[in-house]
Amino acid sequence: MNTKDSLLADSEILQFTDKVGLTLDKEFEHLQVNFFKGFVFLPDMAIHFGSFYATNDFTRITATSAISDGIGFIFHNIFEVDGIAKADKSNRIATPPYVRIFPYSISQKISFAKDTWVTHVSISISAGYLKNFLKEESDHFQFLFDNTHSFWIEELMTDDILRTVNEIVKKEEPDSMKSFYYKIKSMELLFYLFESLRRRQNAGSVKLSHKEIDAVYRVRDKIVSSLSQSSSIEELKQIAGMNELKLRRIFTQVFGMGIYDYYQHLRMKEAARLLREENVSVSEAGFQMGFENLGHFTKVFEKHIGMKPKKYVQSFKGTNTKLIVRNEG
Repeated sequence: MNTKDSLLADSEILQFTDKVGLTLDKEFEHLQVNFFKGFVFLPDMAIHFGSFYATNDFTRITATSAISDGIGFIFHNIFEVDGIAKADKSNRIATPPYVRIFPYSISQKISFAKDTWVTHVSISISAGYLKNFLKEESDHFQFLFDNTHSFWIEELMTDDILRTVNEIVKKEEPDSMKSFYYKIKSMELLFYLFESLRRRQNAGSVKLSHKEIDAVYRVRDKIVSSLSQSSSIEELKQIAGMNELKLRRIFTQVFGMGIYDYYQHLRMKEAARLLREENVSVSEAGFQMGFENLGHFTKVFEKHIGMKPKKYVQSFKGTNTKLIVRNEG
């Protein structure tokens, strides 16, 4: 990115943050802006998206905004940065993708590691506007509205969310009515997210403290660090510093599923990535994820991905993959 483009992006960020009442606190000292776009629909809503390169290690603390009772929706590291060689991406994208929902009354820590890229689509919306928009469906999401100062949710990414994020970021924008276009796309993205949230059972509405949120993310990080072998509940209890019942309850409230189901889901997502990007066989993908029984791997894969491994490979490689995966899965 040349100096002129960088200064333009910096200016756009400052204009956006000024409109929504945010402060940056010298973030530009640590971030190189690749691109940024922001649209404000005050007093109810705002969207911004972009990609940044961290020149230093630092942590950003989110702040309140001009949107009353604001709820934040962050789609983090979901789209790739154009212009980075594929071989470099695994080393330069700092953290795995996530979709996070939180009230702006709870400050969020976003860590940036030196020499890494960060991408995001962020939507801010007032609780009242969102509830009115959902109308009768809002009854299913009372955990967002009953405790607008204490909930914290992370949702798994779906194909619809991934597609819509990339449409927002990479599709050529219209020549006119740009704000209208991005507001519609924002609501489309929220639709798919709430469609996913709708499937949650007993989401719970217990107030969470900063300490509890930090603890449950330490547990999540431990799970993610070793997908080929599950961690014992005793080990996770020690990491969290809480009893098993409380840990399971808070984990389910934040992530929408139990600890073991969450582990299995991420495990199968990684197996799917190995099949899709690394071109490994079905049996090798299962072995790398710690399965000794191919039949068991196939059953778990189908439960979480929606199809058997063999069919999954065929779905993105075509009929020629039959020779590669025959007699497997």
